[in-house]
Amino acid sequence: AATNGAQRPHEYHSLVGEHYLTRTLATGASVTVSAAAAADPPRVAPPETDVTQLHIVGLRDLTEAGNAEAQNELGQRYETGRGVPQDFGAAVALYRQAAERGNARGQGNLGAMYVNGTGVERDDDAALAWLRRAANQGDARGQNGLGVMFRDGLGVAQDYREAVLWFRRSAARGYSRGQNNLGVMYATGRGVSRDDAEAVRWYRRAAAQGHALAQSNLGVRYRDGRGVRQDHGEAASWFRRAAEQGDASAQNNLGAMYQTGRGVSQDDADAVRWYRRAAEQGHAFGQNNLGAMYTMGRGVPQDDAEAVRWYRRAAEQGDADGQANLGWVLENGRGVQRDRVEAVRWYGRAAAQGNSWAQEQLDRLR
Repeated sequence: AATNGAQRPHEYHSLVGEHYLTRTLATGASVTVSAAAAADPPRVAPPETDVTQLHIVGLRDLTEAGNAEAQNELGQRYETGRGVPQDFGAAVALYRQAAERGNARGQGNLGAMYVNGTGVERDDDAALAWLRRAANQGDARGQNGLGVMFRDGLGVAQDYREAVLWFRRSAARGYSRGQNNLGVMYATGRGVSRDDAEAVRWYRRAAAQGHALAQSNLGVRYRDGRGVRQDHGEAASWFRRAAEQGDASAQNNLGAMYQTGRGVSQDDADAVRWYRRAAEQGHAFGQNNLGAMYTMGRGVPQDDAEAVRWYRRAAEQGDADGQANLGWVLENGRGVQRDRVEAVRWYGRAAAQGNSWAQEQLDRLR
């Protein structure tokens, strides 16, 4: 049998930062926000009642009375579809009402909608203005969002040190996304001196709050023994927690643990189950790994055509192992018509990304 990427799991060495919200950033034309740079008006005193516990009818009454906390809370209900039909446009309108009354959470939420182009056309300048106002009032979500803007250079010159400053403020307030993002900065040495132990410390704080990305990142640290003593069992435990929340990279990594028997009892069927969950979410490494299991007939009946299908999905996303494996099946006519020209093309794409096995195949075929 040929030695190729199909015969090893491709583990995702996750160092996942997080945008202000987890949705993919959409594109859109800028819009003018006339009030974005204005000074905040005097804040309306918060109600005695905890608005998060109110029924929709009660929230509507308070919203119509001009209560900013209620306006923000009702906006969150519309954004998430909790108790009302999901309606991003309505959420934006309510966040704007709260934000213009000086409500920090409303300002942060409105900024998030602008960052992601959700319910409104994407506008980094407007997002930056609202997030800055929220952050300056001490809102942890706004502080994290402002950190993301500086980290990614959205509406402002990229500045890792400034990003770290805002992530740290958010993290100090206990906001799990800020904690995870601060951990990533320590892990990558952006804006701070690289410090694996400090990265672990912040990942752990966020993970303890149930933050899936931090749980996945902490699992990677235990698996690789970076910033903490290597412990495959602990790695598998954190991967599982994140995977059960739907984190695709953790699902892929947990599949790899089952395939190799590290930290868990070796089980190809469980490996396939987790690879499939990752693959079906569009995770390229999971797609390649699932294809490999079909090629080898491990945990599933051997099926070359199904392997090709998953290799192609991974390859088209730019995954080098998926490209190398697609080249191999095309060269050998496994589950697809033999096509040397196409095989060379995919080997070439993989080799261009540094895949040494694909380079060896190119050298052999030329």
